[in-house]
Amino acid sequence: MKNPWEEISLSDYEEHMSLDSVRQLQTLNEMMKGQLNDYPAETVMILGVEGGNGLEHVQPEKYKTIYGVDINSGYLQAVSARYRNLSAVLQCLHLNLAEEYAKLPHAQMVIADLLIEYIGYDVFQKVLCQVDPAYVSCIIQINAGEAQWVSDSPYLHAFDGLDAVHHPISDGELTEVMNKAGYRQMKDLSHELPNGKKLARIDFVKES
Repeated sequence: MKNPWEEISLSDYEEHMSLDSVRQLQTLNEMMKGQLNDYPAETVMILGVEGGNGLEHVQPEKYKTIYGVDINSGYLQAVSARYRNLSAVLQCLHLNLAEEYAKLPHAQMVIADLLIEYIGYDVFQKVLCQVDPAYVSCIIQINAGEAQWVSDSPYLHAFDGLDAVHHPISDGELTEVMNKAGYRQMKDLSHELPNGKKLARIDFVKES
């Protein structure tokens, strides 16, 4: 059985995420600028890279290798085509993290934006154990009240299958999980969204 993320077209995803009533694509882009440039890492792994939103903030001279990981091969083809200027450092990895995390290489930093919600804490811990990063930067969605986790839009039904792989998470639970994995929280930022939700960026450093 295919993961539903393999069936969602990149155009549907990006059109939905960039609507004025959602504005998650634009907000993630702004937040990724800090994620990519705040820490002294020469290798970074972006889990769930999708269409490469935010990669324009990469300083090629800063990184030796950027790993873009995704379960959807079409997304990775788009990333390679859109960011030919990064071809010397960008490596796209077509992997299902739940089943193939052991194939991941080492990286000094992991970026996981709107990703943990779809693999769960257990798989995320296995990924971190395999990659062994010094820095981890996560962006998660915080819903207001009873708001549905996928925002209403004309593209809503493109995401119907995600219920099967969605894992409710919270900033507090994520911090607890990361503490148990040997990481200490060092940054917590949030950006409000138009529909009452917000995106929270939570960064961690590995305890020495």
